[in-house]
Amino acid sequence: MPNNKDDKTTEKPATRDHGYVLDEQIGYLLRKAYQRNAMIFSEKMQSGLTPTQFAVMARLDELGSVSQNQLGRHAGLDVATTKGVVDRLRARGLVETARDPNDRRRQIVSLSKEGAEHFRHNAKLGLEISTDTLAPLTATERSTLLRILKKLQ
Repeated sequence: MPNNKDDKTTEKPATRDHGYVLDEQIGYLLRKAYQRNAMIFSEKMQSGLTPTQFAVMARLDELGSVSQNQLGRHAGLDVATTKGVVDRLRARGLVETARDPNDRRRQIVSLSKEGAEHFRHNAKLGLEISTDTLAPLTATERSTLLRILKKLQ
């Protein structure tokens, strides 16, 4: 019979006098949930896109042509991340960029014809990924989680 003292998997983490338990922290739990989503995304989305790249394409599908700065704000990305994502999508021929004729400092981003087709072809897959990510939850829990997460924005 195994000695439970040696079996670390059955022990609960010790609570220290400071009260900080990692498994109860929002940042840790959100990261773990995101890791679950990213794993499901990489298994299902065989195009080699990252979740962030797919999200940028979704925003461009919704918004049409927008400045790179606006795109980043609408996709919840910082300036450097937005530039990197746009550069990688442009290299794959999925987005096009052009200088704003009214402000040469501003770059306008839009889905290319191939990018629009790619996104529309994979949008249903994106919905499946969300469904699979939330699969352990009841319908009420899914609705509640999404409502609460939207409140935190």
